[in-house]
Formats: sequence, structure tokens, C-alpha cells
Amino acid sequence: MRVDLFDFELPEERIATRPAEPRDSARLLVIPSDGDFSGSVLRDLPGWLRPGDALVVNDTRVIPARLDGVRVRGENVSRVEATLHKREGDDRWRAFMRPGKRIAVGDRVRFGDTSESMACLLGSLDADVVEKGEGGEVVLAFAFSGAALDDAIARVGHMPLPPYIASKRGEDARDQDDYQTLFADKPGAVAAPTAGLHFTPALVAALEVAGVSVHRVTLHVGAGTFLPVKADDTVDHKMHAEFGIVTEATARALNAARASGGRIVGVGTTSLRILESATSADGVVAPFAGDTSIFITPGYRFRAIDVLLTNFHLPRSTLFMLVSAFSGLDRMRAAYAHAIAANYRFYSYGDACLLFRREPDGA
Repeated sequence: MRVDLFDFELPEERIATRPAEPRDSARLLVIPSDGDFSGSVLRDLPGWLRPGDALVVNDTRVIPARLDGVRVRGENVSRVEATLHKREGDDRWRAFMRPGKRIAVGDRVRFGDTSESMACLLGSLDADVVEKGEGGEVVLAFAFSGAALDDAIARVGHMPLPPYIASKRGEDARDQDDYQTLFADKPGAVAAPTAGLHFTPALVAALEVAGVSVHRVTLHVGAGTFLPVKADDTVDHKMHAEFGIVTEATARALNAARASGGRIVGVGTTSLRILESATSADGVVAPFAGDTSIFITPGYRFRAIDVLLTNFHLPRSTLFMLVSAFSGLDRMRAAYAHAIAANYRFYSYGDACLLFRREPDGA
């Protein structure tokens, strides 16, 4: 499909730079498979679901994946920035470098303490560029490995706020908590699974009282989620791989819920993508551990997810393509126009919508 079909105009003032407080006070636009849209709030989510439904959240934890440093090439140094997006080994990360054109295989990059004398190594983290791809993507081999590397990244790294927030304000101490979900447990993401940001202990308790079970999957969200789609046609766009896990216990629970007439409710496009990757054509969820680069566009037949809770996404993004596949392109364009007119807040720290899957023609 033509990528420009997924474009729309969004006023700058609709982009949220802070989450709602409390988190479950964010607005919720309910988008049924047909009929009128309904305005609600996140704390009322249990009323839009049914006893026996199974809610699936992503328990990945965001790491401080943005690293500032200098490139060292002989006597020459220049400032660079790296955003880690996928671990490739105990001592290796795939990353996007800025400015990417300055980087070459064999360069050394020093992150953290980058004093001009380069004499003090305390607080610094060195890496060598061992591979270079397109669009500023590289593979970095670090001086540390395993837990020691994790500790070093935590020491010198910064919270990787999305560009549309970082361009409006700097990172601050609030973001250390604001950009983690209630379910954050397994470190590895470089972007938050933002639909999960709306949850509070009170909301989870209310869901359980309403007979909605809560289950966890893991998808370590990569920085590729922020990359624009530069191709003119969706068929020419390449997705970056992300690592995910669906445990045997979660797969068994979701299959049991569906067999009993319950629906699977995905919290965010990340939960949807890992479950769609783990589910067979006949709708059976299987345990899964590995990479997925699933790219969902209109025409895709969903196997796992019946209802989707998600934030409002960027124009021309793979995520807007995904929700258009779930509910129909015309339907989502109308929903977004409604949300803009009604002053809903967009993107990572913004409001949310609840989508009920449209069955494809002939289903």
C-alpha cells in the first residue's frame, strides 16, 4: 500500500510531553468495530471489557539506552550520540549513531566522561565499531560484557525519550519513573510499551474484580519504533527485529481463556506483535522465545488479539499502519480526526484508544 495513505496532520500542541496524573486519569477513546466513538477514561476500562477476558501486558523494562560520547580516530575526536536498540551478545549492542556518516568500522567511541584531555577513564565506557549498516546503524563491541556492561550503561546512559518529546524539553528526574510501566520487570527495551503507562495498582485491582485476568509477555522494544517509513510503498519497508518471550504458562492461560469464550485484550502494539508472532493460523498461542520483525498492514488476518488498548500514533508510522489493519484505515482516519478535534493528547505520554477488531471481508 502507498505510505502516504497513512499520513495526517497533527497540531504540535496535541503532542503530550508529560503523562496524565494519576496515570489512569488519561482519556480513553472507545472505537467499536462499527457505530459511534465513545469518550471515557482509563480508570473505566473494566466496564468496557467482559468477565473471562484476558488482558496481556508487556513486562519489558526501559534501559538508559541513549549514550553521549566522542568518536576517537587517531588524534581526532568528534562528538557523537548512540541509541542502543538490540543486544547482539554479552558485549555487543546494535545501535543508531548520530551523526552516522562520521562513523566507520574500526573507530573507537568513548561514552560517559569525555573530557578533552581524554586522560581520565573514570566514569567512561569504551566501544569499538565492528560493523556498519545503513541509516547510521552500527554494531558496537564494548570493553565490558554481561552484568558489568549493564552496570556501565546504567551509569553513563540517559533515558531514551522519543524524539518528539526530547525536541520539546530535556530529560529530567521525573522521566526515570514516568517512562516505565507498572509492569516493568525485564530490562532490555529502549522505548516504553506506552499503552502500559496508563496502569495503576487500583486499575489492575478493578480489572481483577471485574473478572478480567492479567497476563505478561515480553517484547524488548527497539529504537526502530521511532524510525520514519522512508519507502513510498509498505512492501519496501524493512522492520527491525526485536526479541520477545511468551512463556508456556501465559500461552496455556490465553488458550484456556479463549476456549471458555473470553477475548484476548492486548495492551499496546508490542503485546499484539509478540502474540501474533507466537500464534498459529488456527488461533493457538504457543510458547515463543526469539526475534520477531512482524510488519502488520491492512489485509493482515489477526490470529491472537480481539481487543487492543493503544496510544495515538505518529503519521506514516508502522504503528498507525497496524491499528489501521486492526480496525480499518478509513475508521482509524476518522477516529484520529475526532481525537484531534476533541483535544485528545497524542503519542507516548498521551491518551489512549480502545479498539475492537473489525472482521475482514469474507471472514
